[in-house]
Amino acid sequence: MPPTKLIVLQSLRLLLACAAVTGALGGLQGVTGQPLLTTTAQAQSVIRDIRVSGNRRVEPETVRSYLQFSVGDAYDAGKVDRSLKALFQTGLFSDVRIDRDGAGVLVTVVENPVIGQVAFEGNSEVDAAALTAEVQLKPRSVYTRARALADVQRILDVYRRQGRFAASVEPKLIQLDQNRVNLVFEINEGGATKVQKITFVGNRAFNDSQLRDIVSTTQSGLFDFLKGTNVYDPDRVNLDKELLRQYYLKNGYADVRVVAGNAELDRGGSGFFITYTIDEGELYTFGDVRIESALSSVKPEQLRGELLTITGKVYNASLIDKTIEKLTLQVSEQGYPFVRLRPRADRNEASRTIGIVYTIDEGQRVYIERINVAGNLRTKDYVIRREFRLVEGDAFNPLMVETAKKRLQGLGFFKTVEIKRRSGSAPDRVILDVEVLEQPTGELSFGAGYSTSEGVIGDVSITERNLLGNGQFLRLKLGGSFERFQVDLSFTEPRFLDRNIAAGFDLFHKDVNALSTSSYNSRRSGGSLRLGFPLAENIWITNNYTLSYDDIYEIDANTASFAVREAQGGALTSSIGTALTFDTRNNPRNPTRGVYLQGGVDFAGAGGDVQYTRLQAEGRAYYPITEQFTFVGRAIGGHIEGWGGQDVRLLDLFYKGGETIRGFNRSGVGPRDAVTGDALGGKTFWAATAEVRFPLPLIPDELGISGAVFADAGSVFGAGGGAQRVNNQCETRNRLLGVCLQDTSSIRSSIGASILWNSPLGPLRLDYAYALTKEDFDKTQVIRFGASTRF
Repeated sequence: MPPTKLIVLQSLRLLLACAAVTGALGGLQGVTGQPLLTTTAQAQSVIRDIRVSGNRRVEPETVRSYLQFSVGDAYDAGKVDRSLKALFQTGLFSDVRIDRDGAGVLVTVVENPVIGQVAFEGNSEVDAAALTAEVQLKPRSVYTRARALADVQRILDVYRRQGRFAASVEPKLIQLDQNRVNLVFEINEGGATKVQKITFVGNRAFNDSQLRDIVSTTQSGLFDFLKGTNVYDPDRVNLDKELLRQYYLKNGYADVRVVAGNAELDRGGSGFFITYTIDEGELYTFGDVRIESALSSVKPEQLRGELLTITGKVYNASLIDKTIEKLTLQVSEQGYPFVRLRPRADRNEASRTIGIVYTIDEGQRVYIERINVAGNLRTKDYVIRREFRLVEGDAFNPLMVETAKKRLQGLGFFKTVEIKRRSGSAPDRVILDVEVLEQPTGELSFGAGYSTSEGVIGDVSITERNLLGNGQFLRLKLGGSFERFQVDLSFTEPRFLDRNIAAGFDLFHKDVNALSTSSYNSRRSGGSLRLGFPLAENIWITNNYTLSYDDIYEIDANTASFAVREAQGGALTSSIGTALTFDTRNNPRNPTRGVYLQGGVDFAGAGGDVQYTRLQAEGRAYYPITEQFTFVGRAIGGHIEGWGGQDVRLLDLFYKGGETIRGFNRSGVGPRDAVTGDALGGKTFWAATAEVRFPLPLIPDELGISGAVFADAGSVFGAGGGAQRVNNQCETRNRLLGVCLQDTSSIRSSIGASILWNSPLGPLRLDYAYALTKEDFDKTQVIRFGASTRF
C-alpha cells in the first residue's frame, strides 16, 4: 500500500479511539452530576497546607497573617500577587517567594537584617547628634533599602538648609552575625553654596541697595565665613519675600506683589543668584478715616484719639493693624470683650487715596482654651507668649492673633511663624497652636578700613540677639585705630518686668590719642544704666545714669597749651540724663522718607567731682524728590554749662570738625590756642546740612555705590574758663603776641560732593569739600575718607 494511504488510515483509527473514550467518560456524568475532568482539576487547586520557610525572627503565624488566602481556599494567582505585596510592605523581608508545593503552598522569605548601630562618617559641619535626631533608622530597628534612602534624603536636606547643596551621602552596611548589620552613612559635605548675588526686578521706588537692607539673606563677600545669612536657604528666601511685601505696604504701596523669589545655581555649583520680582503698584496716601459703631454705648468720636492713620499721610498697612489693636483694647475696656473690629478700605485710584472705615460690632463669643508653642528648640516659651496681648481664658479675637504673629516675625528670631486654630473641648472654645522655625541669631563681624583722620581703622564685634533663648541683646565690640582704642559691652532686656520697657547697661573704655590736635591723651572708663519705653506711636523716651572716670594724661609740658596743662588729671563724673526721640523714617538704615527728631539733657553732679548741665538736639528730614533722588536735611546743636561754681572741664566741651562740617579737619573748628595750635573745645555748637543723594550713572545699582552733593554750615564757640585763663597768661607773658585765645562764633560753611558705598565692611564715604567761609586759625581738609556716619 502506498505510504500516503497508510498515513490516512492510521489517522482515522486514532480519531475513532478518542471518540470512544470520550463517550465512555461521558456516561459517568449521571453518577456525579459533573464531568470527571472538571472535578479532578478543582480538587488539585484547593490549598491543603501553607508552610513558611526562611524565617528566623518572624513567627510563621505572623507571615500567614499577611496572606490574602488561607487553607481550604482555591489557589488564586491574583491573591498570591496581593500577598507578595503585603509581605514586602511590612518592611520585614528583603525577598519573598510563594510557590505551589503539591497540594500546599510554600512561602519562602528572606528577612531584612536588624540594625546594631547607626554611625556617620565625614561630618564636620553638622554634629552626629543632630543627624541622629533627623534619621528614622535607629538601633534595633529593621533595615530596608528604601528607609535608608529616605534617611539619605533627610541628611541631604539638613545640609541644604546650611547651604551645602554639593553634599552627598552613601549608606554602607557592615555585616554582623545573626542577621545583624551596622549602618554607616558616609558623607561628603562639599563646600557651602553661598549667595553670590541678590537682584531685584520691577523696583522703582527703592533701589537694590535699600532692598538688600530689608531682606535677611545677604550676599557673599569679604569675611562671609563669619556670617550664616549668606548661605542659600529656601525658607529664608520665603521669609524675605514677606519682609519685602511688608516693607512696601508700610511705605504706601498698597497693591504691591512680590511675584517671585527665584534662586538659580551657577554652572559650577559654587553659588546662587537670587532674583526677587516685584510689582510695586502706585503710591497711595490715606483718604478719609472714619469710625462706625454698631454698639450703642461706644461713641466713635470718643475713639478718634486712638487713630494712627491720618488723612493725607502716606499709606501704611502696619498703622492700620496698630490702630485696630488700640481700638480693640479700648472698646474691650468699655465692657465689650468680644468686640469685632474690621477695617474697610475705600480705594480711589484717581486720587491715589485709600479711605479707611473702622467698623465696630459684637463678635462671636469664643474663648481661648489653650495656647500651645512648638518648634522653639532654643527660644523660651515666655519670649513667644509675651508677644500676645491674649492669654488662656481671654476672648478670642482673630485680629489680635494676627498682630501677635507679625510681632513674632518682627523679632528676627524665626524663619517662619504659623498660628493655627482648632476646636477646643467645647463649641465656644478654641486652641491656638503656635509653630515656629528658629534661625541663627548670633553674629561675629569684622570691619577694617582707612580714615584720613585716624589712619587705619578696624573693629570686631560679637552680637547675640536672643541670648540663651531669653530674647535679650548682648554685644561685645572692640574698635581702634592708630589714635583710638575702645571696648564696649552692651546688654538690653527688651521686656523688662514683662512690660514694654527696654532696660540695659553699658560698660565702656576708650583711650584717645589727641596729641596731634590738642597735645594730650585721654581715657574714659565706666558704665551706664538705661531704661526706655514708648510714650506713643513713634515716640520713645530713654533715661540713663552714667558713672565714669575721665583722665587727661601724657601731655607735653613744653608745647601743650596752658589750658591743657591745667586740665591734666582725672575726675569722677556721675550724671543722669533723659532723651526723647520721634522717628517716622521708612528705613532706619537707609531712609528715603520721614523725620527723625531727638532732644536730650544730661545733668552731672549726682555725686562725683563734676557738675554741669548739657543740652543736645538733632533733627533730620528725608524727602524723595523723585524715585531716584532723595533730599536730606539735618540740623544739630548743643550747649553745656557748669553749675555750683564749677567751670566745664576740657574733656566735656564740644570738639567738632569734618564729621560735622565737611571741609574741616578733626577738631578743626572752634576755640584754639594761637601759640600752640591746640584745639580747646567750645561750650556751644551748631551745624546744618542740606544734601541730595542719587545713583551714579553707568554704575550697576547692585554695587551699592551712590553719589551726593551737599552744603554744610556751623560753628563751635564759647571757650571754657581754662581757655580764658590762657588768654590772661598770654597777655601777661608776652604782649607782643596779642591775644592767644582765638574764639569766634562766626559761621563756617562748605560745599562739596560725596561717593557713598555700602561695602561688605560697612558704609564707607569719600567727601570732597571746599570751605567757603572760615577763620584763619581753623584747620581745613579737602578730602575726607572713612567709615560713614549715617544721617
